[in-house]
Amino acid sequence: MLNLSKIKPSFWDHQDVAAGPGGQLFSFRRKWKLTVLFMTVVALTPLVVMALMDYHLTIQAFESETIGHTGRTVSSAGRNIALFLSQRRAALEFIARDNTRQALCSSERLATLLTRLRDHIGGFISLGVLDHKGRPLAYAGPRSWEGLKPGKQPCFEQTVAQGFFVSADGGPSGSDRQMMLAIRRDLGDGDFIILRAALDRRILDDPISRIAIDPGDDVFIINTAGLLQTPSRRYGLPFGPVPLPVPEPAGSPRVMGTTTTEGEEILLGYAYIPQSPFILMLVRPKSGIMDLWLRPRVQLIGVLVFSILLILGAILGTATWLVDRIYRADQKRVQALHRVEYANKLASIGRLASGVAHEINNPLAIINQKVGLIKDLFTLKQGYAADERMMGLVDDVLESIVRCSSITRRLLDFSRHMESRIEPVNLEAVIRQILDFIRKEVDRRHIQATVEKVDDIPELLIDRGGLQQVFLNLINNALAALADGGKLDIVLARHEGSRVRVTVTDNGHGIPDDDVKRVFEPFFSTRHQSAGTGLGLSVTYGLVMEMGGDITVQSRVGKGTCFTVTLPMKQPPERITEKPDTEREETLSADGQRPA
Repeated sequence: MLNLSKIKPSFWDHQDVAAGPGGQLFSFRRKWKLTVLFMTVVALTPLVVMALMDYHLTIQAFESETIGHTGRTVSSAGRNIALFLSQRRAALEFIARDNTRQALCSSERLATLLTRLRDHIGGFISLGVLDHKGRPLAYAGPRSWEGLKPGKQPCFEQTVAQGFFVSADGGPSGSDRQMMLAIRRDLGDGDFIILRAALDRRILDDPISRIAIDPGDDVFIINTAGLLQTPSRRYGLPFGPVPLPVPEPAGSPRVMGTTTTEGEEILLGYAYIPQSPFILMLVRPKSGIMDLWLRPRVQLIGVLVFSILLILGAILGTATWLVDRIYRADQKRVQALHRVEYANKLASIGRLASGVAHEINNPLAIINQKVGLIKDLFTLKQGYAADERMMGLVDDVLESIVRCSSITRRLLDFSRHMESRIEPVNLEAVIRQILDFIRKEVDRRHIQATVEKVDDIPELLIDRGGLQQVFLNLINNALAALADGGKLDIVLARHEGSRVRVTVTDNGHGIPDDDVKRVFEPFFSTRHQSAGTGLGLSVTYGLVMEMGGDITVQSRVGKGTCFTVTLPMKQPPERITEKPDTEREETLSADGQRPA
């Protein structure tokens, strides 16, 4: 299963407590979404608009090209078919003019002419001659003489009226249907004869089959009654009805859009064949136009999709990087402000402690001198000197003065190192000094606090003030987590040769797993009821990082917490600065005198 936490940005779940409850006033996640949305709109809108414009323009161009190509195909095929029919008409006209009436009325002559027509032109089945009353005069063909129907047929009447006639219905129904051609030859004095030829109905199949069309297209010939004259891919065999409207007569090829009975949109190109009842029709589905567009555009569409994905990836990456940089800069700014604030507080406490120690040292010195004088006076008189109770009280006062002097000395020593300065530091001594400050609370709550040094650790070249702040915060946090009678263990050991590892372990209430990863965030605190500020561990983390070290935490609810601090024995050269030691403070000696 995909673990999204590994790719989740560090700012995604961040809640800026300083901005308001729940971080609602300022959210880096919301800023990230707005940035991605804005960049996506700005980057993709022109691309999408251009793609849509190209789509519509290309579709229009293909439709226009398809319409033009359909028109050209129909026009060219129509001319070929017209030429095909005109050749046979010209052959009949030549026979009618080149032969006398007597020759045309001879069945033998007609048979000879039919043979020549079959050999040189093809498609002719029979020849026949009718007089001006429609009576058969001669015949050559597969049928007998009686095959010619006497009387004035529509073919005869139209030939008399127009001088030429072409019909697809000249033969019996069924497979014997034939196409009829008839020519009128005037003999003078109002007399004339009709030369009529029957052609194979499949004669038009050949020019239709030579028309180059796409696999989805269909081309065929119908007559003015809407009956097929050639086979059709869509509508079947000849002489069946075509479920398309018979187009209006036009002097030139036309292309129009229409819809089939099934609701399919098609382009219909048609051309009326001159001097015939035939209409050439070309049917092209409009869906094929999209296929023509897609085939050359597949690579372009692939490039477009790849470009969109690349842009989206770049936007997501750039937005994440920028917001993460802003988030980290904001975190550093907040931490720096809090560290300054925290350091100022500690410096103020140090100055206050120094002032109090100085103020206490002066009366202590006087009290020490006066009590010493009283003891000397008691010693001079035998009665007072022999009073053990009196001398014991004087000694108690002197011991209390020495104890007060020791406390003020520690306060002055602690406050003297509040400012940052790289110097040799005994790590164990610093930790024990911090424990001395809280010894009263440790004893009152019966907490077992131990310091163990596993290896021989030399003095560290490090910032004493920063070191004091780090372990003061860690020990205070441990005490806050401990119940009365708890245990606090501090272990010092070498780590990887040139580093020192210090573990601060308590058996307190522990930290939930969801909070462990946030303990070093500014303002985050698990001590809600004790009014914790959430600054201590944030400042501690920053100080340890500045010292070139590292700090980690492990905790189990109900079992306790362990902070591990790893520090270098020496600071980098760029952090070492020489400062004169001008911070010597006055303290009381054990006998109550100020040092010279």
